[in-house]
Amino acid sequence: MGHKVNPKSFRIGLNITWLSKWYNRKHYADLVREDILIRKYLRKRLKDAGIDKVEIERSPTAMSIIITAARPGIIIGRGGGGIEEIKKDIAQKFDFAKQNIKINIQEVENPNLSAEVMLNFMIADIEKRMPFRRVMKQTIDRIMKAGALGVRVTMSGRLNGAEIARTENLSEGKIPLHTLRANIDYTRGCAHTTYGSIGLKLWIYKGDVFDKETKPEANHKNFN
Repeated sequence: MGHKVNPKSFRIGLNITWLSKWYNRKHYADLVREDILIRKYLRKRLKDAGIDKVEIERSPTAMSIIITAARPGIIIGRGGGGIEEIKKDIAQKFDFAKQNIKINIQEVENPNLSAEVMLNFMIADIEKRMPFRRVMKQTIDRIMKAGALGVRVTMSGRLNGAEIARTENLSEGKIPLHTLRANIDYTRGCAHTTYGSIGLKLWIYKGDVFDKETKPEANHKNFN
């Protein structure tokens, strides 16, 4: 059995930066758990917005949440009412009454090159009972037309309601997983169907990063 490494974790500090930009030695474990729960809550609530990533920055009295999504209008709502509702829910759910919560919304430059956004589209199609092979082929075509150099899609489970679960792979172009300078966007998820859960994995190769200026800097501060 292979021991796979998440391509994003493998490249943190090189061409990918951290999603949680803070450091608190005393309460580190509790705050990391809190960040994970906040991201799960936002992804579940804003499922139709096509969320790409959720970045969290903290200070002793404030927390800033930066949401990058394909459809920011769904999050903002009329007159910014959607953002205010999210603030209230987060404050109540995670007991942030004493903290100032700021939410910033950013739009994805090219949704077809975002692994997270494309995976959400695939999950929606699979849950609508579309043929899995057609979903895989359409996704690969859209990503390659958007300018990607390589795509790989994996689906596992009772595909099309088959009696025996299996794994299907489709790929186009190249995916250099061992090249650290390669800019690879990766994500995984699960589609819930009447026949059971179907696991999905998606790799997108966008090219190599050579410029040293693109290397992310760790702007972590100690708030002890």
